[in-house]
Amino acid sequence: MTTNDVSAAPAPKVAQRRAPRSRPSSKKKVNPHGNDWTSWPRYDQAELGFRNYWYPIMWAEQVGKKPVPIELLGEKIVLVRDNDEIFALHDRCPHRGVPLSLGRRQYEGTISCPYHGWTYRLDSGKMCAALTDGPDSPINNRVSVSTYPVAQRLGLVWVYVGDDTEDPPPVERDIPRELVDHDFAMGGRWDIRDGNWRFAAENGFDEGHAKYLHNTALWRLFKVMPAWNETRVVEEDGWLIRVQDAVHWEADFPGLGRWTNKRWWKRMPLPDAPGKGKDVNPVIKSLNIPGFVSFRLPGLLRVAYPQFIHYEWYVPVDEDHVRYVQIMVRFEDGVKAGFFKAKYLAAIRWLFHGQFTGQDAWMVDVMNAPPEKLYRPDLSLTAIRRHIEQVEPTVQVDTTPGSKRPLPADA
Repeated sequence: MTTNDVSAAPAPKVAQRRAPRSRPSSKKKVNPHGNDWTSWPRYDQAELGFRNYWYPIMWAEQVGKKPVPIELLGEKIVLVRDNDEIFALHDRCPHRGVPLSLGRRQYEGTISCPYHGWTYRLDSGKMCAALTDGPDSPINNRVSVSTYPVAQRLGLVWVYVGDDTEDPPPVERDIPRELVDHDFAMGGRWDIRDGNWRFAAENGFDEGHAKYLHNTALWRLFKVMPAWNETRVVEEDGWLIRVQDAVHWEADFPGLGRWTNKRWWKRMPLPDAPGKGKDVNPVIKSLNIPGFVSFRLPGLLRVAYPQFIHYEWYVPVDEDHVRYVQIMVRFEDGVKAGFFKAKYLAAIRWLFHGQFTGQDAWMVDVMNAPPEKLYRPDLSLTAIRRHIEQVEPTVQVDTTPGSKRPLPADA
């Protein structure tokens, strides 16, 4: 697993493809072991995610003059920095299909294929010179590779995969408004994990798992976890928000005994919404979020606490890997901001962005659904699926040259 944090970021790596895992199938209408995903056909087809969105990739400081290969929504892309600007091109030379990410920066503003020296302009993708065929080569300026819009925000590189690359929407559309409108201190990390992005997104918004899976996490060592909740999901401004109507701290199961996470050394948690309680950060209070956990497309989780907010982006790499981008934000400046950064580096990035979410990575990796038999707390999962069917985002189908993925039958 490749792990990168904002304070100490090693060179990024691209996840290696492993043997295909069992994938959702809409062919079986009846399965005695559980239900398939035919009730959510668009979601069922979205193994590679959705087009026409901006996706965070890695820290901007990790992209230099040396080409960086990535995979995004199944498309192979090369990132290259030229002065202060970062460019993204399809990572395949049209000549013989060699990755441009293996190439050289022979001339400023270009990248050259390592095989025969076909040279492409970073800003347009146009092949401006076939170095091994002379200046008058008839193929010069008649070949090009696809380019992708790139932006730098929050210290991250953002790449847009979509149909309107000439005039994409502003990247701010896909960044939470509070991160655009306010100053803040932040810490974060990213890594590439096993499992499909949908499993990661469902895990993040899942109502039931934290009470059991995470009750052994060091991050929750001194905080009581509920036994179970009465929950509903509401939609506000594109966000799906989990709202707790009742929180049950213990429960008696006939023939088994009492289930509770209460211990003498654990303190009771904060109220059931981030704006409640004492000493709430003014920015967070102004958001007026009715529940702690929110989700929105294309795959973003927001966990809001009274003093800070945690964000997770589930960025599809391919069918079996997800780029997991995490940041924690505190809307402070000055001394308080400095104290938060120190605290993040000393503890939070290991306890929360490491061990705590590492438990999630474990489950996403071993998950094998459908078939599945859902229970009451899974209303959070079905809310995501219904939302996708209602919004109808464009399902990604990798049709880039050189792609070996078969097209869907209805494409």
